[in-house]
Amino acid sequence: MIVLNVKIETNPGTAAALKDAVAAMEKASRAEPGCIEYVFSTELNNPNSLRIIEHWKDIDSLKKHFTLPHMATFTAAMQKHPPKAVDVKMFDATSIPFPPQ
Repeated sequence: MIVLNVKIETNPGTAAALKDAVAAMEKASRAEPGCIEYVFSTELNNPNSLRIIEHWKDIDSLKKHFTLPHMATFTAAMQKHPPKAVDVKMFDATSIPFPPQ
């Protein structure tokens, strides 16, 4: 499984301006083959910080995700409201039971 942890630092007011683009991106991404989980959130103590948690079946599913129209639409929205910073961490993960045995 591929896991992405994305942090987008926006300028004041930008997170609200991206709300529709975020909602569309989340819905379309969840419908993709190979998408296990796709969640946007806002930090409780920093409304200018958006988080994206993504879980993908495999790297090929993630690569396909980057080629789809809703990704291009979201990218255009981000270009219209450029973030201060974007930090992306990608992990190849194995799911284990919790609590660990």
